[in-house]
Amino acid sequence: QVQLVESGGGLVQAGGSLRLSCAASGRTFSSYGLGWFRQAPGKEREFVATIDWRTGTYYADSMKGRFTISRDNAKNTVYLQMNSLKPEDTAVYYCAASTYYSGTDDRKFDYWGQGTQVTVSS
Repeated sequence: QVQLVESGGGLVQAGGSLRLSCAASGRTFSSYGLGWFRQAPGKEREFVATIDWRTGTYYADSMKGRFTISRDNAKNTVYLQMNSLKPEDTAVYYCAASTYYSGTDDRKFDYWGQGTQVTVSS
C-alpha cells in the first residue's frame, strides 16, 4: 500500500508562485509513475503533469512553461513548482502514483493523496 501526503498549497496573488510537495511511502518509489491532477469547484478532475521512473515529464498544454514537475527518489517526494499563477489555476491539487503508468489518464493511477487547496487571487 502506498500513502501520499501533499503539502504546500495556499493563497497566492496572480503572478505568484507556489511549490507543492507530495511525500510517499513505499520501498519502490523510484519505479512509480507520479502525477499531479487538479479539480476546480464544479469541474471534473484534470491532468496537470506526470513524471515517469526515468524522469520523463509530461504537461497539460496550459501548464507548459509555467509548471515544473520533479521527483527526489531519496526523499520519496514529488514536487510541482507553479509559477506565473493565474486565478484559473485555483483548485484542489492531488498527487497520484502508479506502479505501472505515468500518462494522463487519472483512472489508471492506483494511489491518491488527500489533496491540497491552491487559491489564486486576482
